[in-house]
Amino acid sequence: MTDDASETGGIPGKRSLRPLGGVLAAMVVSLTGTRISVVALPWFVLVTTGSATQTGLVAFCEMTPYVVVKAFTGPLVDRIGPRAVSWTTDLASAIATAAVPLLHALDLLSFPLLLALVALIGAARGPGDLAKEVMVPEAAERDRVPLERATGLSGVIERLASTVGLAVGGSLVALLGPLTGLAVNAGCFALGSVIIKLALPRGMGHAAEEAPSPARETGPGYWRRFGEGFTFLRGEPLLLSVIIMCGITNLLDAAIASVLVPVWARESGSGPSAIGLMGSVMGAAAVGGSLIAAVVAHRLRRRVVVLTGFLLAGAPRFLILAFDAPLGAILAVFAVSGFGAGFVNPVLGAVLVERVPRRMLGRVNALGDSLAWAGIPLGGLLAGAAVTAVGLVPVLLACGTAYFLTTNLAGLRPEWRDIDRTRGRDVLKLQPEERASQDSESVAT
Repeated sequence: MTDDASETGGIPGKRSLRPLGGVLAAMVVSLTGTRISVVALPWFVLVTTGSATQTGLVAFCEMTPYVVVKAFTGPLVDRIGPRAVSWTTDLASAIATAAVPLLHALDLLSFPLLLALVALIGAARGPGDLAKEVMVPEAAERDRVPLERATGLSGVIERLASTVGLAVGGSLVALLGPLTGLAVNAGCFALGSVIIKLALPRGMGHAAEEAPSPARETGPGYWRRFGEGFTFLRGEPLLLSVIIMCGITNLLDAAIASVLVPVWARESGSGPSAIGLMGSVMGAAAVGGSLIAAVVAHRLRRRVVVLTGFLLAGAPRFLILAFDAPLGAILAVFAVSGFGAGFVNPVLGAVLVERVPRRMLGRVNALGDSLAWAGIPLGGLLAGAAVTAVGLVPVLLACGTAYFLTTNLAGLRPEWRDIDRTRGRDVLKLQPEERASQDSESVAT
């Protein structure tokens, strides 16, 4: 039998939200920095090169290593533990991000060197984001928080980071320039590393692999663990359908965030402050949607919630920009889109965690995320080339149509009926020997 201290890392006899609170705090500071960079980096490239194509190329060079490295580090996260991966990769991201304004100030930042630095940032950020996601179910279990609520809160954190980060990023870029925004981003990564390293209970975030048997002194090899995750995912039609749909919508989201909105802001004369304002309005509405989802999502029909959320979050943003509407109307549409988007991630996150055994969560989450994010590197690259070739408005109309068709056609597939059926909650619970091992380690430390 264990006491409350071993469960939560807090004072015996008292419930503590230290594990979940610590993970969410690290997520909010690192994600806030990333959202600041969403404004600062494209604007820096646009004002220094004047090229939508080069702006898309920078986004491609950041997100390609993000997706690839994240996919292949899933088994390592399961093997060495998400805590160590999180704080070390956040520190690496901080160093690489800080190098951009420093080298520019020294007049040493060529465009190829910028591409190399953003590739390094992406390669470090992917495993760091994955590690924090993997720690959420463990933190929720330790704090006895329902899974839907924990994933809903992580969705709130993501939306809150978008609200604060984009607003701060737009203001910083407008007042002090894009390089100041990148410096603040580096500071956020450093703070996230410190929180994970120092604030979480010492028994938390260790490897979830089963202990090796006497007949086999070492655990399964890297490629075997990777193959197990791939085999499991291949046998889950619902998860595969969701991943493919998200892969296409993420490509379109990357196109609008990294190229289409910055180009619209420059051509309309609205400037970087409008980018931050649009993002913060959408993020604030998404926070409201995520909070509501965290409270009531487990009582609603998941299929209806997800498809309605995508209907509101997708096509309207592209269409309102294409019709040259006033800023007030644009902000209203982005607010409605944000509210709908706030309901999506908590439900999809709960479905993923319910259907994947805890010991495989890192590798399956990594593969699923990487496949779902596979289109993101291409989003900015293709959007930049398309805008250069045919102009902004035709690209916005095409993207809005593609978003609408993708989400609605995917939701009609037969495997989506399973999304309303809860399955596999017991796999989230640690096996008795795993629980005993973690409890004893927590008490010992």
